[in-house]
Amino acid sequence: MTWLGVPAVRRAARVTLVACLGFYLCRYVFGLPAMAPYALFGAVALGALSTIPGSPRQRSATLIAVLPVGWALVTAGTLLSVSDWAAAAGMFVLGFAVSFVGVGGPRLVGLAAGMQLLYILPCFPPYDPGSLPQRLAGLTLAVVLLAAAELLLWPDRTPEPYRERLAKAVSLLAACFDALADDWSGREGRSRLAALLPEATEAAEALRPSRLPPELRPASAGRRDRALSSAAGTARLLVGRAADLYFLEDREAVTLPASARLLRAAAGCTDTVAAWLYGKGPLPDTDRLRAALTEFRAARAATDPSGLPPERLELGALALSLGEWTKSLVFATRIAAGERPRTPVGEGMFWYAYRGTPYLWWHRLRENLTPRSVAFQGALRLAAALAVARLVAGVFDLSHGFWVLLTILTVLRASAAETRSALKPAVIGTIAGSVVAAGVLLLGLDPTVYAVVLPVVMLTGLAAGPLLGLGWSQALFTLVITFVFAQVTPVDWRLAEVRVLDVVIGAAVGLLIGLFAWPRGGAGELQRAAANFMAASAPVVRETVAVMARGAQPAGALPSARRASLLAEASYALYQSERHPGAKVDWQATLLAGHHAVRGAEALIRSCPAGGLLPCETQLTAAAEDVAACYTRAAAALRRGDPMPDVPPPVPVPWPNDLGQDLYIIADLRVWLLALRDDLAGRREPVGTAEAKATQPADGAV
Repeated sequence: MTWLGVPAVRRAARVTLVACLGFYLCRYVFGLPAMAPYALFGAVALGALSTIPGSPRQRSATLIAVLPVGWALVTAGTLLSVSDWAAAAGMFVLGFAVSFVGVGGPRLVGLAAGMQLLYILPCFPPYDPGSLPQRLAGLTLAVVLLAAAELLLWPDRTPEPYRERLAKAVSLLAACFDALADDWSGREGRSRLAALLPEATEAAEALRPSRLPPELRPASAGRRDRALSSAAGTARLLVGRAADLYFLEDREAVTLPASARLLRAAAGCTDTVAAWLYGKGPLPDTDRLRAALTEFRAARAATDPSGLPPERLELGALALSLGEWTKSLVFATRIAAGERPRTPVGEGMFWYAYRGTPYLWWHRLRENLTPRSVAFQGALRLAAALAVARLVAGVFDLSHGFWVLLTILTVLRASAAETRSALKPAVIGTIAGSVVAAGVLLLGLDPTVYAVVLPVVMLTGLAAGPLLGLGWSQALFTLVITFVFAQVTPVDWRLAEVRVLDVVIGAAVGLLIGLFAWPRGGAGELQRAAANFMAASAPVVRETVAVMARGAQPAGALPSARRASLLAEASYALYQSERHPGAKVDWQATLLAGHHAVRGAEALIRSCPAGGLLPCETQLTAAAEDVAACYTRAAAALRRGDPMPDVPPPVPVPWPNDLGQDLYIIADLRVWLLALRDDLAGRREPVGTAEAKATQPADGAV
């Protein structure tokens, strides 16, 4: 493999070529020294400090699209450098805004650090509004050259699109459904399902945001990404339901033939979804699945369940929920394709399908505008550190004070522990680079030597960070800065001394802010967010049973739980990006328990008649309260920092046998409630196993 086969080296080579070409054109061809630093640092900001997802064409288009924002930041920095207080205030406001808008998607997250630098560079003295045209021209030259380089110079391979990852998971899910249908139809399918389940589970889990690099997550505020994320979550739940059905071997189940036909239709729908996601088939619809669900319900209506034990109804209830979730998967896929349903459904699972893009962006910003959001915390922490550093640099009249702020961008992490771990290599690398730089400057070399050596040192420095670590990149970048300023203004060996001082001050400010502003990072917020999600799931259980049993009006439990889930998932994604020696809690399983409560409730309320179970309202309410109490206990334990508590045996509730067709709805509720208990216990056992082991009642239990 050649060095250009390494992505980090290719990227470093592109940025080096663009930065040096822009710098040399401005400095030696155009004779505009005020323009040259912006051509160089503009390329570094958007090429090295930024991570832009997508294909080379998409990255190039993104660079051109953000150019006006870069102009605004350079203009604001130039004008606010009139005083230290104005520059620091601007740094706080713009620093927060640039970081916080990252909640809108991975493209904005990847651009945040680079865009911060576009304000930092001009916000220091000298106050020279007259040089603004040259500064903007330098930035424009850098962006245009960088956009062209993305297309023409060693373009990176396009990463596997999220759609293809989702297609793989859905394709394996379809194969699982087909194997189940074969098994239920009397053909060999059980061994095939046993072989498929591990692969399908891994493919579905690989879709979790915490398992993906930030730039590949479907995390934007728009309908498409929201729908893809919803489809992935539904696919994960469907795989879990397929595992439940694998463990549930019941040849005497009521409506087994109808269940097999429903599974066959679900397999066909998911296979069509996978084909569309791969770009090899038409957009799927729910007509076939809707007909299969109608047929299944008709088959249940034609069979009187009175007097039957609950186990005889369990498989059908599981199959029905699988069919309903498959319909949700198809619906989410159609929204991802750009379809806007004609009939609004209020604040349900797909509320975003009926909203315009501006509203969705505002909604995303508003729901994260809380101290409990890790995005809000991170943006506020960084903004405060940058503003304090700018004020310190101005008050003490630090030469080249922007190095202080650049150090904060380099070392400040989500937690105080992560920040401390970055400080040592950053400071040691800077000192080492400064010693070498001072020695070079003492030689009194001609500036032409610096111009010749600059590309080599810059290429090595930009590649060293990803390949060798922060210390090497800081050492080599110190040399880069030295060689750049040696070509713009007269310098001596004290420039290296100033560099060390600025880095130490920046590191100290970053460390102090990190210690006082949410020092635990993702771990602390995840504990709170997961507890809130568990606590919000308890009312979902109570409310769903109340709606189904006595026709109560929903009181907002589902929207509240959805909001809590968003904060919990964001906290978990940040937690996964940090280093943790060990966890007392299986966070992934914990969040799954919450999602299962929300998704199951949505499916039940959507598909089952409400208010028809008054004769057994007391029993159902007791069963719901039993499960809700498990969620409440889990929330309390998480708030204390304890592991998830053991789930006690379910409270035995007499199983009614004289309600006719309503027994099927009770079976649907019972299966959901027992599955929630299994989720909280961290087990993947067949639904009902825990109850059978604990109580083994003669007449069953809800």
